[in-house]
Parts: sequence; C-alpha cells; structure tokens
Amino acid sequence: MARHIPAPSLIEAAGNKPKRIEEFIGRVNSGTDGVSIARMESPPGWEEPAQTPEFDEYTIVLEGCVVVDHDGGSFEVKAGEAVIAPAGERVRYRTPEGARYVAICLPAFSPDNVNREPD
Repeated sequence: MARHIPAPSLIEAAGNKPKRIEEFIGRVNSGTDGVSIARMESPPGWEEPAQTPEFDEYTIVLEGCVVVDHDGGSFEVKAGEAVIAPAGERVRYRTPEGARYVAICLPAFSPDNVNREPD
C-alpha cells in the first residue's frame, strides 16, 4: 500500500560543523531498512571523517559542490552532477563552499553500518 511521508526527521550529522540532514525515508523516519533518502544542507568548510560504509551511496548535488576524497584521489561534484560510492570503498565528503544535495543509501544508512574512522 502506498504510504504518505508528511515530513522528514532531522538526523544528527558527523563532522566539524553543524550540517542539516532531513531523512525522508530510512530507518528513523519511515522504519525502512532497505533504502534511505535524505536531503542534506552543509555549510562552507564542513567535512566529516573518512568512512567505509556497508551500503552503496548515490548523491545528487542540487547547489554548491561536494568534494569526494577516496583512496584513488579526489574529485568535485558540482550542482547538476552526481556520484556513486560503492559499499566497501573508503570515502570522505566535504563541502569547502557549502552544498545542498540528496543522498540515497542502499541498504539504509545507520551509525552501525557507516564505519567512520576516528576524527
């Protein structure tokens, strides 16, 4: 049966500065384990610790730029572009100039399956 999700839940973000995470679909807001879909708004200068998640992450940048650091180097994902980070790959996200983007994780994100490195 179709289900209406009237509003997102705010999720606490990791990183050096406050970042807004609005989870529309996922473990917290809809009780969905198979996928999470969240809208992110991160400030200029935000960065998080490296992680090796147990989920595939698909990110679409709406505004600004997200820098993705990985074991092979780094690249910028600008507004209108996307990135796929496969499960098991070490990545780190940062937004030197700030960004708004949508992140989709399969299976759903959880603190237990993101495998963040210590700060």
